Amino acid sequence: MPAARESLLDAAYSALARRPWSAVRMVDVAAAAGVSRQTLYNEFGSKEGLARALVRREADGYLAGVERALGTHSDARERLTATAEWTASAARENALVRAMLTGCWSERLPSPTLSAVPSSSAVPAQRRADGPLPSPGDFVAIVRDRAVAVLGGPGAHRTDTTDLARTCELVVRLALSCVAAPPADGGVGDLVRTALPRQVV
Repeated sequence: MPAARESLLDAAYSALARRPWSAVRMVDVAAAAGVSRQTLYNEFGSKEGLARALVRREADGYLAGVERALGTHSDARERLTATAEWTASAARENALVRAMLTGCWSERLPSPTLSAVPSSSAVPAQRRADGPLPSPGDFVAIVRDRAVAVLGGPGAHRTDTTDLARTCELVVRLALSCVAAPPADGGVGDLVRTALPRQVV
């Protein structure tokens, strides 16, 4: 991602932490990023385009964290536990991730439509941002499928994969329930370890 685009997204994210999206001004985002307002419009086209790009970046960051969590341990149960803990942590620390995972967009946040919008942008990253954004159900499926791919390996049988997919989806949905209603004692990890069978794969 070009430096100017990343700086503009950082500036928009910082502005959103201080004020509602409706009060975030394009001129202020450009000034905070140290670029001209024209550069901002060249990259994103509009404030809605900026919002879509910001949401897409945070979605990509969340999914990159899922990949890291799935690679942290050799034990399948611990990989799934790490994924659930990452999901709850990312949602707690990032209001956009929380909104994407739950579908609950507060009035403070941009709430771009999930469907694709027509894009005539010359910027490939913006054309991608203008594509369809994942819904909460899409995130469940994406994380489940990535977990199955990592844990199932190339030699897994179809019946094993079906059971594994159910287990992975259970973990994702359990993590999302912890986003909506954080657990008191022991945290997400203890809940997941209790819910998972002793042998995952």
